[in-house]
Formats: sequence, C-alpha cells, structure tokens
Amino acid sequence: MLSNYQLDKSTPIPLYYQLKSIILTEIKNGNYPTDSMIPTEYEISQLFDISRTTIRQAITELVQEGWLYRIKSKGTFVAPPKINQDFIKRLEPFNEQIARLGMTPSTEVLDFRVIPADAKTAKALMLDSGSQVICLQRRRFADQVPLVLLDTFLPYDKCAFLMEHDFSKESLYQTLEAHQASMKIHYVKRTIESIGASSQDARQLHIKTGSPLLFFTSIGCTEAGIPLEYSLARYRGDKNKFDVIIVNQTPEHIS
Repeated sequence: MLSNYQLDKSTPIPLYYQLKSIILTEIKNGNYPTDSMIPTEYEISQLFDISRTTIRQAITELVQEGWLYRIKSKGTFVAPPKINQDFIKRLEPFNEQIARLGMTPSTEVLDFRVIPADAKTAKALMLDSGSQVICLQRRRFADQVPLVLLDTFLPYDKCAFLMEHDFSKESLYQTLEAHQASMKIHYVKRTIESIGASSQDARQLHIKTGSPLLFFTSIGCTEAGIPLEYSLARYRGDKNKFDVIIVNQTPEHIS
C-alpha cells in the first residue's frame, strides 16, 4: 500500500511523477484490484505531505492513460486492464483473437449495403470515383463491452457474393479466401493516429464525446497486390493497447 513508500524530495524527479509511479506499481502488483478505490487526495496529502495540486497531476495522468477512472462525489477507482491486441502485427479474425485472450467475442452489423465510393475510398481501392462498393459497418465486443467500430469497403464488382453472408457470425477474411484462393488478404497496409470520439462514436462505444480513440486506416491486398479491402477502425483508447515487435535488420557494419 502507499504507506509503504516515501517520496524523495531531494531528487530532481518531480514529486507528481514519483507518486504516479508508486500508485502504478501498486496497481500492477494487484494491491489495488480492478474497481477498488485508491486513497483520497486528502489521505495522500497527509501521508506524503504534498499539495493536492501535485496529487491531481499524478492522478489525472493515470486517468488519461487508462489506469484509473473517477466517479463524481465518490472517488477515484482502478480501471479494468486494457485488452492487449495483436491487431497491428498479425492477420487474425477478431473472434479468434478475443477468444484467445479468454473473453467472449461478438459482432453487431450496423449497416450492410452497396453505395457509390467517395474519393478516398475509390483511391484506396484503385477504383473510379463513384464506383459501387460494399459498405459493411460493424460494432465489435469483448464480454459484451463495445471495443471498436469498423467501417469496411470492398469493390462490389469483385465481392458481390459477400451480400449473401452474415458477418455478425462470419469472418470477412475467411469468407473471401473460402470463395476464391486468389482473394485471400495477403498483407495489410495500416496507418494509426489518435482522434477524439464524435458524438455518434461515443454513443455506440458507451464513452464520452471527445474520449481518445485509436484510429486505424487499413488497406488489405491480395498476393497479387490488388487492394480488396479498405477499413476504418476506431478503437476505444481506454480499453485497448497494441504491441509492436520491431526487428533490427540494419547491417552489422552500420553503427
């Protein structure tokens, strides 16, 4: 517990950062379980003889990073751990990935229709602007908690058969490959950025407007390099984290 620690006021390390590190250590060690309340600002102030401004800075950063959450007039609590996703580094169906992490996956199809491609979609899929594309919008869950909103676009002339499938139960990638081996998504080009949740995103993901989202833009290509899928995914920042493995392939003689 926090009473086992002391802050070192003689070092250049900011007091708020020392306090933040202590609280985080206690969370990671399991001394403050999920949904348990941490000591109040008053209690921490009395324990370490520091200002509430310092305490608020430490706690605010932990809230922003998804380790804590606040309930007005009640206190500050330990947030559930984030789901460690492999979405960045492997092509694996969502249901398989979530099940492998020990949770129950589910998918809700929000929209599934044929529309004219806008300029961005047409460029991503190497189509003429206005060409028909399939628009598949899904909301995906782990243990009934909404994690991600996913808008996927595919060229209708190549993928019309998809309209006969139920993507609340089926995997898009597996369906493409099962239809024709040459339609297997062989590699994906992705970009990542941070955005704030729109009011619609917030309503569907059960978060506040402006909450941080991890926004992925993906183009899935066949082995022949033909773009077959253009997806826009908005992941809850408070529920997801992503690991990346980077391999150093620099020649040994270069330092």
